[in-house]
Amino acid sequence: MKPADKIRVAVLFGGRSAEHEVSLRSAENVMQYLDSSRFDVIPVGIDKAGKWYLGEEVFQKSLEHNEVPSIQENNPAWFAPDWVSHSVTQSQLEKIKLPSSDHSHFDVIFPVMHGTLCEDGTLQGLLEMADLPYVGCGVLSSAVGMDKDVSKRLAIHAGIPVAAFMAIKCSQWEHDNKKLLQKIEETISYPLFVKPANTGSSVGISKVKSKETLSAAIEEAFRFDTKILIEKGLNVVELEVAVLESLKPNEDPIVSVVGEIRPKHEFYSYDAKYVDDQGAELIVPASVSEEVKQAAREMAKKIFSALECEGMSRIDLFYDKDSKQLYFNEINTIPGFTTISMYPKLMDATGISYPELLTHLIQLAIKRYEYKNNLIRSYTD
Repeated sequence: MKPADKIRVAVLFGGRSAEHEVSLRSAENVMQYLDSSRFDVIPVGIDKAGKWYLGEEVFQKSLEHNEVPSIQENNPAWFAPDWVSHSVTQSQLEKIKLPSSDHSHFDVIFPVMHGTLCEDGTLQGLLEMADLPYVGCGVLSSAVGMDKDVSKRLAIHAGIPVAAFMAIKCSQWEHDNKKLLQKIEETISYPLFVKPANTGSSVGISKVKSKETLSAAIEEAFRFDTKILIEKGLNVVELEVAVLESLKPNEDPIVSVVGEIRPKHEFYSYDAKYVDDQGAELIVPASVSEEVKQAAREMAKKIFSALECEGMSRIDLFYDKDSKQLYFNEINTIPGFTTISMYPKLMDATGISYPELLTHLIQLAIKRYEYKNNLIRSYTD
């Protein structure tokens, strides 16, 4: 790429997850705030069947339909992962319209996709195989960050407090649900939360106050994942911290001011986040003491390191009002970028504007790619 050239950024949106619609809103913001003097933006949509479509027209239709439409005529798929194992005809290849260029079609990929098959390492692995630089965490941290069970276990191993929880796999539930229900009641007192292990945006989460509704909540969570978590419900302040990798080598990541979520629903549900405009109050900075804020920032930095994160992450914490204990809740390796999302809000409050944040993330992606490109990929005596 010539120094005078604009960087060609493919913004990926949509995807095969329950957070497909949220992705459209995030992508709209990212494309709006990318610095047009430095970047050429190419929207790339992935429909719910996994087909990939290219271009501004597809994005506009996606906004109109509130999902990436499956377009068969005149807008053929640019690429589909199943091409790896199926033959592709010459006529298919000829229909794929990409701008002519003396270098690769894209300089960097900016995934703005949330949830399973998007944020969990699968997409990142595909981009690694395709030899494309991309924004955000790599395969490992994306996978462990998405799995709430594994991320909590790694946090515990790093000495980070985690509230009482247990994980259940679908096969275990089907084999002996009565025994598991008994174990839950003996181990974790009510109220408790039941959630899929590998979703975001509070998809599939239920708050359970008594055993009468526990089985139904578990069945609901298993609709979205093959592993679920049962977590102790605490009397908490919900805190969020944005973490951004530094562009300077051997320098600690940038840790934002601490934000607070005050749900107006019973908990910070999907509806509270995205359906009800008044579903929650976002407070920046958080209303907790300076001592708690500093502890939250230190914990977020420690988690970012323990989970081998790169690029960016939003760390969600609980401050227990009763015990005065700070707990790790979960991590989001591709946090929301909508107009109400906390990650860009927290970074803005820390002194990094939305356009500056996007530029920083793209620079990180290119830097990591160049570093990996220097690695030896073959070995001879």
